[in-house]
Amino acid sequence: MYICMCNAVTDHDIRREAAGGVHTFAELQARTGCSDCCGCCEQEARATFDQALSQFTCSLPLATA
Repeated sequence: MYICMCNAVTDHDIRREAAGGVHTFAELQARTGCSDCCGCCEQEARATFDQALSQFTCSLPLATA
C-alpha cells in the first residue's frame, strides 16, 4: 500500500528500510523521501516505521555471553 503518494513510498519500502538498519524517522526520510513534501502521510509513515522497528527488534536473537 502506498504511504507517501508524493514520493511513491510503500509500506513495504518502509519495512525494508527498517530491516536494513534505518533507526530514525529522519534517516527514513533521507533515504526514501517519505513525508518530506506535503507531510500528509507523516502520521501513517511514522506508525508504519515504528511498527516495523518493533517487529524487527523483537525478532533479533538475544546475545549470550
